[in-house]
Amino acid sequence: MTKFKLVATAAMGLEAIVADEVRELGYETRVDNGKVYFEGDEMAIARTNLWLRVADRVKIVVAEFPAKTFDQLFEGVKAVQWEKYLPVDANFPVSGKSVKSKLFSVPDCQAITKKAIVERMKAAYKRLGFLDESGPTFKIEISILKDVATLTIDTSGVGLHKRGYRTTQGEAPLKETLAAALVKISKWSPSRPFVDPFCGSGTIALEAAMIGQNIAPGYNREFISESWPWMKQDIWDKARDEADSLANYDQELTIIGSDIDHRMVAIAQENALEAGFGDLLTFKQMQATDFTTKLTDGVIVTNPPYGERIGEVEEIEKMLRQFGQVMQNYPTWSVYMLSSMEDLEVHYGKKATKKRKLFNGFIRTDFYQYWGQKSKREN
Repeated sequence: MTKFKLVATAAMGLEAIVADEVRELGYETRVDNGKVYFEGDEMAIARTNLWLRVADRVKIVVAEFPAKTFDQLFEGVKAVQWEKYLPVDANFPVSGKSVKSKLFSVPDCQAITKKAIVERMKAAYKRLGFLDESGPTFKIEISILKDVATLTIDTSGVGLHKRGYRTTQGEAPLKETLAAALVKISKWSPSRPFVDPFCGSGTIALEAAMIGQNIAPGYNREFISESWPWMKQDIWDKARDEADSLANYDQELTIIGSDIDHRMVAIAQENALEAGFGDLLTFKQMQATDFTTKLTDGVIVTNPPYGERIGEVEEIEKMLRQFGQVMQNYPTWSVYMLSSMEDLEVHYGKKATKKRKLFNGFIRTDFYQYWGQKSKREN
């Protein structure tokens, strides 16, 4: 087995949760903005891709070096032992980005990186002509930050938020990785009822179900590194067998999603079927303000509409007032709401126990946390 320097990328504000996930898998971490670094072998690549719920991607950090000139960049890239990673027929597209650096032209940086890799590969494999690039794909990125170049290879391919269960989505879908983060922040446990009263296509409820039964989020999808010759099939088989053995398919769950739009409820039901939770989750058409329950100690995690069209904001403010009044009847329930509305607490009628700044895509939001009282049943 080979020891790699690896990095799990994450949305801003979610790095600590990703670091916790990586540590739970047994790897030591170092956290930076949007990145969680760790070391591991081929099995670590397979396991982190299968298990990380909140990370965007898992990448191999191939090299880091100063690059203030194109010559420095070319020589730094060429010095890497690319033949250790790439077979002679590898297809290796190069993407790039540059921030606060003298080499600010990204197309030029990409072209130079590609040329340097080709030269190294031709020398290593004793090839005179072109490399045909007809084999497995290795997505390489050259990233230059403050004149330091970092070369990475993406092991995930399609982003880790693509779990494979989403058949259709709504107008403003919440990324699965963010939905999982919201559930994790709520500290919900599968013994407690869970409700999303603005469920849309059901993403938060589905992520809660996977967390509740300890199902690896990447279990039913493929990763780009599965096609690499040195990532042997038995590594993936062992990682998937481990995931299967750790899943608790018999864990009973009370998870309910509701939405005012019957079309979204139908989509949520389809997605639940695709994820294998058809009988486990309940979705129904209902206004959030009609919420009623005899259950105690429940958890609501939801992403209510933000309101971007004229007249919508007033409607949402009214709904939040009514929803806040409804939830006064359920003091043992905890409520967690992700919203871009800065005055949500005013309309909900209560100051949040805690707030956490998060980004829903490029939208700056707050995760408003209202902790419920413990009932006698819990004491």
